[in-house]
Amino acid sequence: MICGVDEAGKGSVLGPMVIAAVGVRTTDIFSVIEVKDSKQLSPQERERLFVLIKKQCSIAIVVISAAEIDTIRREMTMNACVARAHGEVIQKLKPRTAYVDACDVNPVRYAETVKSHLNIACEIVSEHHADSTYPVVSAASIIAKVTRDREIEKLAKKYGNIGSGYPSDPNTLAYLSAYIDEHRSPPPIARKSWKTVSVMLAKKSQSNLSAFM
Repeated sequence: MICGVDEAGKGSVLGPMVIAAVGVRTTDIFSVIEVKDSKQLSPQERERLFVLIKKQCSIAIVVISAAEIDTIRREMTMNACVARAHGEVIQKLKPRTAYVDACDVNPVRYAETVKSHLNIACEIVSEHHADSTYPVVSAASIIAKVTRDREIEKLAKKYGNIGSGYPSDPNTLAYLSAYIDEHRSPPPIARKSWKTVSVMLAKKSQSNLSAFM
């Protein structure tokens, strides 16, 4: 077996990060399931491919919540966290070779970091933009993206319009700001270790102090 690994939600300020691995015996399957990097697909197309991939490939998924990410980041960098999670899903599938989307400026170093979390013999092929180069990684990106989108939908039902969860999303920032105004603290689904949160808290604190001066 070979597998591809990718993640979704690494840079999100709200909600989880999802890491997915897709394993196949032969890449010929991708002549039937025509995959692309998930960012190049519509939500409807991702959902359609998600079902096909899950039916015909081996899948491993790890979901890391915002609170867990905050805890992990006290011990290691975000890249190290991703590398460990990449290793976790690879370990579940036990492939001969794993293709990973490198989360480090140095792909070779990243491969060694991922390999350090394995107790199986597996060649790690680590490249930037692997989700566009290797169909098996494209498939993993689809599984990760759809899984994370579903997690965000669940959170939205509970917390309201949280947007995509990314700092670049005005809806996410509006939700975060309004929640902090009301509760004087970030929501449980926020990554409190994120600069987006600390900067927003500092600005609001400064604004409140100014009101009393």
